[in-house]
Amino acid sequence: MSQQGIGTKCVQAGYTPGNGEPRQIPIIQSTTFKYDTSEDMGKLFDLEASGYFYTRLQNPTNDHVAAKIAAMEGGTAAMLTSSGQAANFFALFNICEAGSHIVASSSIYGGTFNLIEVTMKKMGIDVTFVSPTASDEELDAAFQDNTRAMFGETIANPALTVLDIERFANAAHRHGVPLIVDNTFPTPVNCRPIEWGADIVTHSTTKYMDGHGAAVGGVIVDSGKFDWMAHADKYPGLTTPDESYHGIVYAEKFGNEGAFITKATAQLMRDLGCIQSPQNAFLLNLGLESLHVRMPRHVENGLAVARFLQTREEVAKVNYPGLETDPYYELAQKYMPNGGCGVVSFELKGGREAAESFMKKLKLAAIETHVADARTCCLNPATSTHRQMTDEQLLEAGIPAGLVRMSCGLEDKEDLIADIANALG
Repeated sequence: MSQQGIGTKCVQAGYTPGNGEPRQIPIIQSTTFKYDTSEDMGKLFDLEASGYFYTRLQNPTNDHVAAKIAAMEGGTAAMLTSSGQAANFFALFNICEAGSHIVASSSIYGGTFNLIEVTMKKMGIDVTFVSPTASDEELDAAFQDNTRAMFGETIANPALTVLDIERFANAAHRHGVPLIVDNTFPTPVNCRPIEWGADIVTHSTTKYMDGHGAAVGGVIVDSGKFDWMAHADKYPGLTTPDESYHGIVYAEKFGNEGAFITKATAQLMRDLGCIQSPQNAFLLNLGLESLHVRMPRHVENGLAVARFLQTREEVAKVNYPGLETDPYYELAQKYMPNGGCGVVSFELKGGREAAESFMKKLKLAAIETHVADARTCCLNPATSTHRQMTDEQLLEAGIPAGLVRMSCGLEDKEDLIADIANALG
Protein backbone atom coordinates (compact mmCIF):
# COMPACT_ATOMS: atom_id res chain seq x y z
CA MET A 1 0.00 0.00 0.00
CA SER A 2 3.02 2.32 0.17
CA GLN A 3 2.61 2.95 -3.56
CA GLN A 4 -0.79 4.58 -3.17
CA GLY A 5 -1.38 7.60 -5.38
CA ILE A 6 -1.34 11.12 -4.03
CA GLY A 7 -5.13 11.40 -4.32
CA THR A 8 -5.66 8.33 -2.17
CA LYS A 9 -3.27 9.71 0.42
CA CYS A 10 -5.10 13.06 0.44
CA VAL A 11 -8.30 11.26 1.32
CA GLN A 12 -7.23 8.24 3.37
CA ALA A 13 -3.76 8.69 4.92
CA GLY A 14 -3.08 9.47 8.57
CA TYR A 15 -6.19 7.99 10.17
CA THR A 16 -7.79 4.55 10.03
CA PRO A 17 -10.86 4.19 12.25
CA GLY A 18 -11.46 0.96 14.10
CA ASN A 19 -14.73 -0.90 14.35
CA GLY A 20 -17.46 1.53 15.41
CA GLU A 21 -15.10 4.51 15.60
CA PRO A 22 -15.72 7.90 13.91
CA ARG A 23 -15.16 7.83 10.15
CA GLN A 24 -13.96 11.43 10.16
CA ILE A 25 -10.94 12.44 12.24
CA PRO A 26 -12.42 13.44 15.61
CA ILE A 27 -11.76 16.86 17.09
CA ILE A 28 -10.13 16.28 20.48
CA GLN A 29 -10.93 19.72 21.86
CA SER A 30 -9.28 19.22 25.24
CA THR A 31 -6.33 20.96 26.82
CA THR A 32 -5.34 17.99 28.95
CA PHE A 33 -5.63 14.21 29.32
CA LYS A 34 -6.37 11.98 32.33
CA TYR A 35 -4.13 9.19 33.67
CA ASP A 36 -4.69 6.64 36.40
CA THR A 37 -1.27 6.99 38.03
CA SER A 38 1.60 9.45 38.22
CA GLU A 39 3.83 6.65 36.96
CA ASP A 40 1.83 6.45 33.72
CA MET A 41 2.14 10.17 33.16
CA GLY A 42 5.81 10.19 34.15
CA LYS A 43 6.63 7.83 31.30
CA LEU A 44 5.30 10.44 28.87
CA PHE A 45 7.45 13.18 30.39
CA ASP A 46 10.48 10.91 30.09
CA LEU A 47 9.64 10.06 26.45
CA GLU A 48 9.48 6.41 27.46
CA ALA A 49 5.91 6.00 26.24
CA SER A 50 3.78 7.56 23.53
CA GLY A 51 0.63 9.44 24.38
CA TYR A 52 -0.77 12.86 25.28
CA PHE A 53 -0.77 14.94 28.43
CA TYR A 54 -1.14 18.57 27.32
CA THR A 55 -2.26 20.00 23.98
CA ARG A 56 0.45 22.67 23.99
CA LEU A 57 2.81 19.87 22.94
CA GLN A 58 0.67 17.33 21.11
CA ASN A 59 -2.92 16.52 20.31
CA PRO A 60 -4.40 13.41 18.63
CA THR A 61 -6.33 15.43 16.02
CA ASN A 62 -3.17 17.26 15.02
CA ASP A 63 -1.11 14.10 14.87
CA HIS A 64 -3.55 12.35 12.51
CA VAL A 65 -3.46 15.30 10.13
CA ALA A 66 0.34 15.62 10.40
CA ALA A 67 0.67 11.91 9.60
CA LYS A 68 -1.42 12.42 6.46
CA ILE A 69 0.82 15.25 5.25
CA ALA A 70 3.93 13.19 6.03
CA ALA A 71 2.55 10.41 3.84
CA MET A 72 1.75 12.88 1.06
CA GLU A 73 5.29 14.32 1.11
CA GLY A 74 6.98 10.92 1.50
CA GLY A 75 8.36 11.74 4.95
CA THR A 76 8.66 9.71 8.13
CA ALA A 77 7.32 12.18 10.71
CA ALA A 78 5.58 15.55 10.84
CA MET A 79 4.17 18.11 13.25
CA LEU A 80 1.58 20.85 12.86
CA THR A 81 2.31 24.41 13.97
CA SER A 82 0.16 27.48 14.50
CA SER A 83 1.29 29.09 11.22
CA GLY A 84 3.63 28.66 8.29
CA GLN A 85 5.93 31.24 9.83
CA ALA A 86 6.14 29.14 12.99
CA ALA A 87 6.89 26.06 10.88
CA ASN A 88 9.85 27.73 9.18
CA PHE A 89 11.15 29.11 12.47
CA PHE A 90 10.89 25.76 14.24
CA ALA A 91 12.48 23.89 11.32
CA LEU A 92 15.51 26.18 11.42
CA PHE A 93 15.77 26.79 15.16
CA ASN A 94 15.55 23.07 15.87
CA ILE A 95 19.09 22.69 14.50
CA CYS A 96 20.46 26.24 14.91
CA GLU A 97 21.49 28.23 17.94
CA ALA A 98 23.49 31.36 18.76
CA GLY A 99 26.65 31.18 16.69
CA SER A 100 25.08 29.18 13.85
CA HIS A 101 24.83 30.20 10.21
CA ILE A 102 22.19 29.61 7.52
CA VAL A 103 22.49 29.68 3.73
CA ALA A 104 19.18 30.75 2.17
CA SER A 105 17.85 31.57 -1.25
CA SER A 106 17.32 35.30 -1.60
CA SER A 107 14.08 34.66 -3.48
CA ILE A 108 11.72 33.79 -0.64
CA TYR A 109 8.58 35.20 0.97
CA GLY A 110 9.23 38.59 2.57
CA GLY A 111 8.05 37.47 5.99
CA THR A 112 10.45 34.53 5.97
CA PHE A 113 13.27 36.78 4.73
CA ASN A 114 12.64 39.11 7.68
CA LEU A 115 12.47 36.16 10.10
CA ILE A 116 15.92 34.99 9.03
CA GLU A 117 17.57 38.32 8.29
CA VAL A 118 16.30 40.33 11.26
CA THR A 119 14.72 38.28 14.04
CA MET A 120 17.00 35.24 13.98
CA LYS A 121 20.02 37.52 13.68
CA LYS A 122 18.97 39.04 17.01
CA MET A 123 19.22 35.51 18.39
CA GLY A 124 22.83 35.25 17.20
CA ILE A 125 22.12 33.23 14.05
CA ASP A 126 23.74 34.65 10.90
CA VAL A 127 22.68 34.17 7.28
CA THR A 128 24.10 34.40 3.78
CA PHE A 129 21.55 34.86 1.00
CA VAL A 130 22.28 33.42 -2.43
CA SER A 131 20.55 33.85 -5.75
CA PRO A 132 18.30 30.93 -6.78
CA THR A 133 20.31 30.92 -10.01
CA ALA A 134 23.71 30.91 -8.27
CA SER A 135 26.35 28.60 -9.73
CA ASP A 136 27.66 25.60 -7.81
CA GLU A 137 30.80 27.57 -7.06
CA GLU A 138 28.78 30.48 -5.67
CA LEU A 139 26.69 28.11 -3.55
CA ASP A 140 29.78 26.42 -2.13
CA ALA A 141 31.33 29.79 -1.31
CA ALA A 142 28.33 30.72 0.83
CA PHE A 143 28.89 27.91 3.34
CA GLN A 144 30.88 28.42 6.53
CA ASP A 145 32.19 26.11 9.22
CA ASN A 146 29.22 27.06 11.39
CA THR A 147 26.55 26.59 8.68
CA ARG A 148 23.79 24.35 9.99
CA ALA A 149 21.04 24.55 7.35
CA MET A 150 20.19 25.57 3.79
CA PHE A 151 16.75 27.01 3.01
CA GLY A 152 14.66 27.81 -0.07
CA GLU A 153 11.13 27.86 -1.49
CA THR A 154 9.99 25.52 -4.28
CA ILE A 155 8.12 28.40 -5.94
CA ALA A 156 8.95 31.71 -4.30
CA ASN A 157 6.23 34.07 -3.13
CA PRO A 158 5.72 36.50 -4.89
CA ALA A 159 8.67 36.35 -7.31
CA LEU A 160 7.59 32.92 -8.66
CA THR A 161 11.19 31.79 -9.14
CA VAL A 162 11.68 28.01 -9.10
CA LEU A 163 14.27 26.45 -6.80
CA ASP A 164 16.65 23.94 -8.37
CA ILE A 165 16.01 21.53 -5.50
CA GLU A 166 18.39 18.81 -6.61
CA ARG A 167 21.30 21.22 -7.06
CA PHE A 168 20.66 22.98 -3.75
CA ALA A 169 20.35 19.61 -1.99
CA ASN A 170 23.67 18.46 -3.45
CA ALA A 171 25.33 21.66 -2.26
CA ALA A 172 23.89 21.28 1.24
CA HIS A 173 25.00 17.65 1.45
CA ARG A 174 28.51 18.47 0.22
CA HIS A 175 28.80 20.59 3.35
CA GLY A 176 27.09 18.14 5.69
CA VAL A 177 23.89 20.11 6.35
CA PRO A 178 20.21 19.46 5.54
CA LEU A 179 18.19 21.29 2.91
CA ILE A 180 14.90 22.73 4.18
CA VAL A 181 12.34 23.53 1.47
CA ASP A 182 9.11 25.49 1.86
CA ASN A 183 6.74 23.69 -0.53
CA THR A 184 3.64 25.82 0.11
CA PHE A 185 2.80 26.87 -3.46
CA PRO A 186 3.06 23.55 -5.39
CA THR A 187 1.92 21.35 -2.48
CA PRO A 188 2.87 17.65 -2.54
CA VAL A 189 0.26 17.17 -5.27
CA ASN A 190 2.55 18.92 -7.76
CA CYS A 191 6.01 18.60 -6.20
CA ARG A 192 7.59 16.42 -3.53
CA PRO A 193 10.99 17.96 -2.68
CA ILE A 194 12.09 14.91 -0.65
CA GLU A 195 12.18 12.91 -3.90
CA TRP A 196 14.77 15.42 -5.18
CA GLY A 197 17.02 15.39 -2.12
CA ALA A 198 15.39 17.81 0.33
CA ASP A 199 15.66 16.69 3.94
CA ILE A 200 12.92 18.74 5.63
CA VAL A 201 9.80 20.23 4.06
CA THR A 202 7.61 23.01 5.46
CA HIS A 203 4.24 24.46 4.45
CA SER A 204 1.97 27.28 5.32
CA THR A 205 -1.11 25.09 5.48
CA THR A 206 -3.11 28.33 5.49
CA LYS A 207 -2.73 28.38 1.73
CA TYR A 208 -3.68 25.63 -0.74
CA MET A 209 -3.75 22.83 1.83
CA ASP A 210 -6.64 24.50 3.66
CA GLY A 211 -7.62 26.24 0.45
CA HIS A 212 -10.66 28.10 1.76
CA GLY A 213 -9.25 30.89 3.89
CA ALA A 214 -10.62 29.26 7.03
CA ALA A 215 -7.69 28.26 9.25
CA VAL A 216 -4.16 29.56 9.81
CA GLY A 217 -1.54 26.83 10.25
CA GLY A 218 1.79 25.29 9.28
CA VAL A 219 3.51 21.92 9.13
CA ILE A 220 7.04 20.49 9.23
CA VAL A 221 7.79 17.15 7.54
CA ASP A 222 11.03 15.25 8.09
CA SER A 223 12.29 12.97 5.32
CA GLY A 224 14.03 10.75 7.87
CA LYS A 225 17.03 10.56 5.55
CA PHE A 226 19.54 12.98 7.02
CA ASP A 227 22.14 11.17 9.13
CA TRP A 228 22.47 13.31 12.23
CA MET A 229 25.04 11.07 13.93
CA ALA A 230 27.30 11.26 10.86
CA HIS A 231 27.50 15.01 11.57
CA ALA A 232 27.25 14.75 15.34
CA ASP A 233 29.58 17.69 16.02
CA LYS A 234 27.27 20.06 14.13
CA TYR A 235 24.05 18.98 15.82
CA PRO A 236 24.69 18.43 19.54
CA GLY A 237 21.02 19.07 20.27
CA LEU A 238 20.21 15.84 18.48
CA THR A 239 23.34 13.80 19.15
CA THR A 240 24.25 14.56 22.77
CA PRO A 241 22.21 14.09 25.97
CA ASP A 242 19.30 16.48 26.55
CA GLU A 243 19.42 17.12 30.29
CA SER A 244 15.89 18.56 30.22
CA TYR A 245 14.75 15.02 29.37
CA HIS A 246 17.01 13.03 31.69
CA GLY A 247 19.87 12.75 29.23
CA ILE A 248 18.00 11.34 26.25
CA VAL A 249 19.90 11.40 22.92
CA TYR A 250 17.27 11.94 20.23
CA ALA A 251 19.24 10.57 17.28
CA GLU A 252 20.04 7.38 19.20
CA LYS A 253 16.61 6.73 20.69
CA PHE A 254 14.44 7.74 17.75
CA GLY A 255 16.82 7.28 14.80
CA ASN A 256 16.97 9.42 11.69
CA GLU A 257 13.26 8.78 11.07
CA GLY A 258 12.00 10.35 14.31
CA ALA A 259 14.73 12.40 15.98
CA PHE A 260 14.08 15.77 14.33
CA ILE A 261 10.32 15.92 14.92
CA THR A 262 10.56 14.45 18.41
CA LYS A 263 13.08 17.12 19.44
CA ALA A 264 10.98 19.87 17.84
CA THR A 265 7.96 18.66 19.81
CA ALA A 266 9.68 17.90 23.12
CA GLN A 267 11.74 21.10 23.20
CA LEU A 268 10.40 23.82 20.92
CA MET A 269 6.70 23.14 21.17
CA ARG A 270 7.08 22.60 24.91
CA ASP A 271 8.88 25.91 25.40
CA LEU A 272 7.34 28.13 22.70
CA GLY A 273 3.88 26.59 22.36
CA CYS A 274 3.09 27.42 18.73
CA ILE A 275 0.57 24.57 18.47
CA GLN A 276 -2.16 24.48 15.85
CA SER A 277 -5.62 24.27 17.41
CA PRO A 278 -7.42 20.93 16.98
CA GLN A 279 -10.33 22.78 15.35
CA ASN A 280 -7.99 24.28 12.76
CA ALA A 281 -6.40 20.88 12.17
CA PHE A 282 -9.87 19.46 11.50
CA LEU A 283 -10.59 22.21 8.97
CA LEU A 284 -7.19 21.64 7.39
CA ASN A 285 -7.97 17.97 6.93
CA LEU A 286 -11.19 18.83 5.09
CA GLY A 287 -9.09 20.89 2.69
CA LEU A 288 -6.55 18.11 2.25
CA GLU A 289 -9.27 15.67 1.20
CA SER A 290 -9.90 17.70 -1.97
CA LEU A 291 -6.38 19.07 -2.57
CA HIS A 292 -5.63 16.68 -5.43
CA VAL A 293 -8.85 17.76 -7.16
CA ARG A 294 -8.35 21.49 -6.61
CA MET A 295 -4.71 21.90 -7.62
CA PRO A 296 -5.15 20.98 -11.31
CA ARG A 297 -7.91 23.60 -11.56
CA HIS A 298 -5.72 26.26 -9.92
CA VAL A 299 -2.94 25.43 -12.41
CA GLU A 300 -5.35 25.48 -15.37
CA ASN A 301 -6.68 28.88 -14.38
CA GLY A 302 -3.25 30.32 -13.61
CA LEU A 303 -1.86 29.27 -16.98
CA ALA A 304 -4.91 30.58 -18.86
CA VAL A 305 -4.67 33.96 -17.10
CA ALA A 306 -0.90 34.17 -17.67
CA ARG A 307 -1.29 33.45 -21.38
CA PHE A 308 -4.04 36.03 -21.68
CA LEU A 309 -1.98 38.68 -19.91
CA GLN A 310 0.84 38.10 -22.38
CA THR A 311 -1.42 39.30 -25.19
CA ARG A 312 -2.25 42.63 -23.57
CA GLU A 313 -0.27 45.74 -24.44
CA GLU A 314 -0.97 47.23 -20.98
CA VAL A 315 1.17 44.48 -19.44
CA ALA A 316 4.95 44.94 -19.40
CA LYS A 317 5.87 41.50 -18.04
CA VAL A 318 4.25 38.28 -16.86
CA ASN A 319 5.83 35.92 -14.32
CA TYR A 320 4.51 32.36 -14.37
CA PRO A 321 6.81 29.33 -14.55
CA GLY A 322 4.25 27.41 -16.59
CA LEU A 323 4.77 29.76 -19.55
CA GLU A 324 7.21 28.51 -22.19
CA THR A 325 8.78 31.99 -22.25
CA ASP A 326 9.40 32.10 -18.50
CA PRO A 327 13.07 31.80 -17.47
CA TYR A 328 12.13 29.10 -14.95
CA TYR A 329 10.06 27.03 -17.37
CA GLU A 330 12.60 24.21 -17.77
CA LEU A 331 13.09 23.87 -14.02
CA ALA A 332 9.34 23.90 -13.53
CA GLN A 333 8.97 21.10 -16.07
CA LYS A 334 11.61 19.07 -14.25
CA TYR A 335 10.16 19.39 -10.76
CA MET A 336 6.49 20.07 -11.52
CA PRO A 337 5.55 18.48 -14.84
CA ASN A 338 1.85 18.66 -13.94
CA GLY A 339 2.05 22.37 -13.16
CA GLY A 340 3.02 24.40 -10.12
CA CYS A 341 0.30 26.64 -8.73
CA GLY A 342 -2.33 29.21 -9.64
CA VAL A 343 -0.40 32.33 -8.63
CA VAL A 344 0.58 34.77 -11.41
CA SER A 345 2.43 38.05 -11.02
CA PHE A 346 2.53 40.71 -13.73
CA GLU A 347 3.77 44.26 -14.17
CA LEU A 348 1.52 46.97 -15.60
CA LYS A 349 3.18 49.66 -17.68
CA GLY A 350 1.54 52.54 -15.85
CA GLY A 351 3.15 51.80 -12.48
CA ARG A 352 1.33 51.93 -9.16
CA GLU A 353 -1.41 54.20 -10.50
CA ALA A 354 -2.21 51.69 -13.22
CA ALA A 355 -2.15 48.86 -10.69
CA GLU A 356 -4.51 50.70 -8.33
CA SER A 357 -6.90 51.54 -11.16
CA PHE A 358 -6.84 47.95 -12.44
CA MET A 359 -7.58 46.44 -9.05
CA LYS A 360 -10.45 48.86 -8.32
CA LYS A 361 -12.21 47.69 -11.47
CA LEU A 362 -12.03 43.97 -10.67
CA LYS A 363 -15.36 42.36 -9.81
CA LEU A 364 -14.46 38.70 -9.13
CA ALA A 365 -10.93 39.07 -7.80
CA ALA A 366 -10.82 40.53 -4.30
CA ILE A 367 -8.01 42.71 -2.95
CA GLU A 368 -6.58 40.69 -0.06
CA THR A 369 -3.29 39.92 1.66
CA HIS A 370 -4.20 36.26 1.25
CA VAL A 371 -3.05 33.93 -1.54
CA ALA A 372 -3.67 30.35 -2.72
CA ASP A 373 -7.40 30.34 -1.99
CA ALA A 374 -10.48 28.86 -3.66
CA ARG A 375 -11.50 32.44 -4.48
CA THR A 376 -9.37 34.61 -6.74
CA CYS A 377 -7.55 37.37 -4.90
CA CYS A 378 -4.88 39.92 -5.78
CA LEU A 379 -2.47 42.39 -4.26
CA ASN A 380 -0.29 45.30 -5.38
CA PRO A 381 2.78 45.27 -3.09
CA ALA A 382 3.65 48.89 -3.86
CA THR A 383 0.38 50.12 -2.37
CA SER A 384 0.13 47.61 0.48
CA THR A 385 2.84 45.34 1.89
CA HIS A 386 5.68 47.48 0.49
CA ARG A 387 3.86 50.82 0.67
CA GLN A 388 6.68 52.53 2.57
CA MET A 389 9.15 52.11 -0.33
CA THR A 390 9.80 54.59 -3.15
CA ASP A 391 9.57 53.44 -6.76
CA GLU A 392 13.39 53.31 -6.89
CA GLN A 393 13.57 51.14 -3.77
CA LEU A 394 10.89 48.84 -5.18
CA LEU A 395 12.91 48.34 -8.34
CA GLU A 396 16.01 47.50 -6.29
CA ALA A 397 13.97 44.88 -4.43
CA GLY A 398 12.74 43.40 -7.70
CA ILE A 399 9.17 44.52 -7.04
CA PRO A 400 8.16 47.12 -9.66
CA ALA A 401 5.54 49.64 -8.58
CA GLY A 402 3.12 48.27 -11.16
CA LEU A 403 3.43 44.65 -10.03
CA VAL A 404 0.21 42.78 -9.29
CA ARG A 405 0.15 39.34 -7.66
CA MET A 406 -2.97 37.44 -8.63
CA SER A 407 -3.92 34.12 -7.06
CA CYS A 408 -6.30 32.40 -9.45
CA GLY A 409 -9.02 30.49 -7.63
CA LEU A 410 -11.45 27.83 -8.74
CA GLU A 411 -13.84 29.98 -10.75
CA ASP A 412 -14.37 29.43 -14.50
CA LYS A 413 -11.28 30.67 -16.31
CA GLU A 414 -13.41 32.44 -18.90
CA ASP A 415 -14.97 34.55 -16.16
CA LEU A 416 -11.57 35.39 -14.65
CA ILE A 417 -10.23 36.47 -18.03
CA ALA A 418 -13.32 38.57 -18.69
CA ASP A 419 -12.92 40.25 -15.31
CA ILE A 420 -9.27 41.02 -16.01
CA ALA A 421 -10.03 42.27 -19.54
CA ASN A 422 -12.68 44.62 -18.18
CA ALA A 423 -10.33 45.97 -15.51
CA LEU A 424 -7.58 46.56 -18.05
CA GLY A 425 -9.91 48.21 -20.54
